[in-house]
Amino acid sequence: MKKVLFVLLGIIYHNFFSQNYTQYINPFIGTGGHGHTFPGAIVPFGMVQLSPDTRIDGSWDGCSGYHYSDSVIYGFSHTHLNGTGVSDYGDIMLMPTMGNPSLNNTEYSSPFSHKNEKATAGFYSVKLDKHNIDVRLTTTKRVGYHEYTFNEEGNANIILDLNHRDKLLEGEVKIIDDKTIEVFRRSEAWATNQYLYARIEFSKPMKISQKEMNGTQKENLLTGTRLAVAFSTIVKKGEKINVKVAISPTGYQGTEKNMLAEGKSNDFETIRSQAIMDWNKELSKIEVKSDDKNKLTVFYTALYHVFTQPNINMDVDGQYRGRDNKLYTAQGFEYYTVFSLWDTFRAAHPLMTLIDRKRTSDFINTFIKQYEQGGKLPVWELASNETECMIGYHSVSVIADAMAKGIQGFDYQKAFEASKNSAMLNIFGLNAYKQNNYISIDDEHESVSKTVEYAYDDWCIAQMAKMLNKKEDYQYFMKRSQNWKNLYNPTNGFIQPRKNGNWYEPFDPREVNNNYTEGNSWHYSYSVQQDIPGLIAAHGGKEKFEQFIDAIFAASDQTTGREQVDITGLMGQYAQGNEPSHHIAYLYNYVDKPEKTDTKIKYILDHFYKNTPDGLIGNEDCGQMSAWYILSSMGIYSVTPGLPEWQTTTPYFEEIKIHLEDGTTRTITKNTEKTELKKLGFENIPPLKDYKYVELIAAPVISAGRLFDFSTKVQITPLNSNDKIYYVTTDENDKNVRKTFKTYKNPFTINKTTQVSAYAERNGEKSSVTVAHFNRRPNYWDITVNAKVNSQYTAGGKLALIDGIQGTLNWRKGEWQGYQGQNFEAIIDLKSPQEFTKLSSNYLQDSKAWILMPQKVEYYASINNKDYILLKTIDNTIDPKDEKVQIKEFSTEVLPTEARYVKIKAYYFGKLPEWHMGSGGESYIFIDEISIK
Repeated sequence: MKKVLFVLLGIIYHNFFSQNYTQYINPFIGTGGHGHTFPGAIVPFGMVQLSPDTRIDGSWDGCSGYHYSDSVIYGFSHTHLNGTGVSDYGDIMLMPTMGNPSLNNTEYSSPFSHKNEKATAGFYSVKLDKHNIDVRLTTTKRVGYHEYTFNEEGNANIILDLNHRDKLLEGEVKIIDDKTIEVFRRSEAWATNQYLYARIEFSKPMKISQKEMNGTQKENLLTGTRLAVAFSTIVKKGEKINVKVAISPTGYQGTEKNMLAEGKSNDFETIRSQAIMDWNKELSKIEVKSDDKNKLTVFYTALYHVFTQPNINMDVDGQYRGRDNKLYTAQGFEYYTVFSLWDTFRAAHPLMTLIDRKRTSDFINTFIKQYEQGGKLPVWELASNETECMIGYHSVSVIADAMAKGIQGFDYQKAFEASKNSAMLNIFGLNAYKQNNYISIDDEHESVSKTVEYAYDDWCIAQMAKMLNKKEDYQYFMKRSQNWKNLYNPTNGFIQPRKNGNWYEPFDPREVNNNYTEGNSWHYSYSVQQDIPGLIAAHGGKEKFEQFIDAIFAASDQTTGREQVDITGLMGQYAQGNEPSHHIAYLYNYVDKPEKTDTKIKYILDHFYKNTPDGLIGNEDCGQMSAWYILSSMGIYSVTPGLPEWQTTTPYFEEIKIHLEDGTTRTITKNTEKTELKKLGFENIPPLKDYKYVELIAAPVISAGRLFDFSTKVQITPLNSNDKIYYVTTDENDKNVRKTFKTYKNPFTINKTTQVSAYAERNGEKSSVTVAHFNRRPNYWDITVNAKVNSQYTAGGKLALIDGIQGTLNWRKGEWQGYQGQNFEAIIDLKSPQEFTKLSSNYLQDSKAWILMPQKVEYYASINNKDYILLKTIDNTIDPKDEKVQIKEFSTEVLPTEARYVKIKAYYFGKLPEWHMGSGGESYIFIDEISIK
């Protein structure tokens, strides 16, 4: 029978596909290194990702649940994330064992060897060495198929552990009969409230032989927030037990419907063959020719990884769980989840506009429903939860790109409404961005990255407005799209953070810090995809901009500042392993040097993508790393999603055929004219009428000593030499005085705590107002700190601890001093003996970020800086497990004490304990203001 099946399958391949593309799939690519992929059985965009789990510790390289360096399998779960940087999923875990069952994962887990492991498209197998069990897995979209062969006779067990990986909030196991169970799992991890239901069907009767639970047991129902069950039976040597698992986000009825639709077959090979057909249908959309099988494997595995997600997230009848946790039915579209949009808007979604316009429309319909049901478009959506991970509102890029390329099937007006809503919120620095036309360090962390990415997204919304003939909206968002100019420093060509009205200093473009998202100034100084001609002009023309592109590749490949594991694949400071760099090599095209683009792209294709487990240079990031490879190897790339055009390079393969949905085929060779490639797939898009829009005038910078002794000189500088500057100053004597702006001519001196406000004007157009605060010292004490401050968290120097300026809960804005792995000690010299009755110092806790309250704080006093008297010890009362970001003032009243020197000693928490995700790492003390009264 199996022979006949494969003969029929071969006929189907011959009739429908020119070849079996799945032969080139290697699911192990990216499972080593930092790729964060998994090797299990999947079908394109399926709800089930049935894969082995070798990691349960939440470690960064174990985000997908599997790492090639591991040698122990804990079980086989039905949901996994492809190449993300945060752990989640791993739901409904089953594990076969022999003998007396155990629910302890260190006992039911099994060693394995890669020589006994195989993974292909839609299939995974492995031998579990502990009990000599052969496991084979395959799947449909919603049903996972397990085949366990017990090579020894005896007591066989199948462990169901709902405690596996993320935190179980609610668990339920219902015994329907001796071959059928239903499971409910509500869990919390990256997605804080994930619902998943399962229907599990065994091929032979099984009995509960062991259970662990902390809830209730009523007849055939087990519940709890800890819940694991062993099901057992006697097997003969070589006997097989098959298990089918249907999953649903909506309820038990959903699992039944999904099982009836996709779980009727009891023939494992039939399901495996269907999975292969599903993959060939998708993979055949692009045909590439090469004599190098490794290149073919890298290409088609890349396409496989792109098609791994987003994942269908509705039942066979269209029912799904919305962002508001209510149940809905999709009408005329399919509802999806897993949108890693900060990554995928750059290449994965543009690729889909070329080869899967219908699914692109479905994605956008999903976005619109999430807006209607959850209040805003997705940013990084997972299991109908918004994780708020990463930055920007890049759903609008996907929408604008689809509209620009003529993709139909969704409501353009509703999509625009949703996009505009995202841009008008007051979250994540947007309030400051709208008011000041940029975000400063004082407003929000990652201020540079947020400013430039919001500006690109605003350009996308402007393009939608143009297509919908919304002239005022177009002009408004086009002006906002120029906000990058407020962070462009014309003296060095870098996009640079601003603080208190001035450029943030000291500045090192290699420094990775909290002003950027997973990067540094090198990476983000090219992130003006919406206005590359404007960026070129700002640099002084094409020749100078070419030199600036050369510079990133010629720079040292060493970063400074915080260690950032995402920054990999370095060519100078260019980082192929992380997304902000992905378009930079193509910028040579804009300065008429396409040969330089060709050279850089070919080097990356040759060196950073391999047919090995560590064959990805960075996180796969839900298909983005692979989509870059696919597009670039075809000779095209979307530098600016939202424009119906491609930037081009020399194709990597001798011949590429793209089969489009309209039934036509486009053929690319190394001789294909680049003008043909530029409009590939979008030749019939009519040009839109253009509207004029106002040029943004950049806000001036104001420089002076933020903290000064008696006086300081204030200088105001325009970012364009043609601008006129107007300013006004206010101090504590001007509270009720209304002042008017006056023309700035020369630097001036202030001798009081003063606010300086200034704007630039050119041709009647004004910039936003820059506001800076300069503080006269509230005291003239001196301070000696006997601890080494972390260079990332200096708050501007030791005087920051006694300057009277309080740090806020958002410590990433840089107002706190951080000390790692050490006690903090400081001595304050009051300059002369003074009487005081109150001492205090402020500390911050953000447990997830390794910042914990000190165990205790001691205050001492001395007249001579030698002989100190302990005045008070204050113990900490805040639980280190409390993940709420909070500030605590360690203050004490003392009897009137006269002293010249006050010593503060804060004892750090110590190494992070086992319960912490950073277990074994050194904790931080964060301190800001010390007060003596």
